[in-house]
Parts: sequence; C-alpha cells; structure tokens
Amino acid sequence: MADTQQVDPKAERKAARLAKQISSFATAHGGAEGQVAYLGQRGARIVLVGGDGDWGDVFAPSVEIAEKAVEKAGITVHENFDGEFAAKVRTGPYEWSRMAGIQVGGPSNG
Repeated sequence: MADTQQVDPKAERKAARLAKQISSFATAHGGAEGQVAYLGQRGARIVLVGGDGDWGDVFAPSVEIAEKAVEKAGITVHENFDGEFAAKVRTGPYEWSRMAGIQVGGPSNG
C-alpha cells in the first residue's frame, strides 16, 4: 500500500532552511542541543544551546515544522528547558544586568 501522507512542499522548504540555520549554529558553537516550545498560533520557538554554552533561538510557523527542522539538523532535543540542559547555558554580563533590572523593577525605578 502506498504512503498516503501528504507532503507540503512549502513546509518542507521552511524546515530545510531552519535545519540549515540550526546546523550553522551547531558548527559555530561546538555542537548544539535544543528544545521546541509551542507558542500558540504564532508557531514554535527552537531554543538552541551550543557546546560552548552560547545560546540562541529560531522560530518556526508550527511545532511540526520545528520538529522536522531539528530532526533534519540532527541535534539532541530536550522535552523541557530545565535541569542539566538549562545548566549548560553560559550567561554574560548583559544577561545578568537584564535579569537584575527586571528583579528590581526595571530601569524606570532608578
């Protein structure tokens, strides 16, 4: 019996473009791991953490496209952004100052 699953060429192209971006990030950062987060109607966010601790993200129009992209890129995907995975993120002065600003009420309280 033939495979009856429809393949959307536009979705395939988008997943391939995202996979290329993910692979580029992984190459530049000594590998990468990721987590796909559902954003509702807006789609999905793929959070990437490099082997060197640097992080970034890319956005997909759907969870299905995001999952296909990480599969094509061949990275490890985590169910949640917590525990050992979150501990791999290296934060710098910028992130710490932003977190401190949010904690004390932001720049308008100073």
